[in-house]
Amino acid sequence: MRHGGLYVWRHPRPHGAAGRCVGRTDLALDPRKARRLARRIARFAAREGLPRIVLTSPLRRSVEVGRWLHRWGWEHGVDAALNELDFGAWEGLRWDDVPRTEIDAWCAEFASYRPGGGEALVDLLARARAWSAGTAHVVVGHAGWIQALRWLRDRGDDLPNAVEWPPAERFSGGPVFFAAPGDEVGVRRDA
Repeated sequence: MRHGGLYVWRHPRPHGAAGRCVGRTDLALDPRKARRLARRIARFAAREGLPRIVLTSPLRRSVEVGRWLHRWGWEHGVDAALNELDFGAWEGLRWDDVPRTEIDAWCAEFASYRPGGGEALVDLLARARAWSAGTAHVVVGHAGWIQALRWLRDRGDDLPNAVEWPPAERFSGGPVFFAAPGDEVGVRRDA
């Protein structure tokens, strides 16, 4: 086990997410997908000797995985700081229905623009920077939040642009390993 590190899985794909902007949109999740990811996490944690503590956002696509682990004796904490980026008025829209001029404005001012009047990327980065896992080593998170952690790890206080922003982790992907300060820095994926 890499002591002090954090293992992060992206939640399973929720119903109705394809082609839509679903930052804080709370879509339903197939319980089988939640249970399947929870089993992968439980096996991985047992193999690595991790404490049976999981943190999730309050959104169903994340929290349902934590609820399965809780049923199996894990401590499950819910933390709103783990939420996905808030896309304001874009929430739930098909990406094709978001005006191209607004997408272009976001790309031009990627770090500071508030898509749909929601949350700017600099706010997400600040939220990720200020967040603490406490005694947990396992998180079920969202693509934007994971990308923010990667950015902070790799680029620190640099402001991102749309071209440099890290790619999204696949649904139910991971774990992505984030080293604690002083530990070896790197990303590790295990099935």
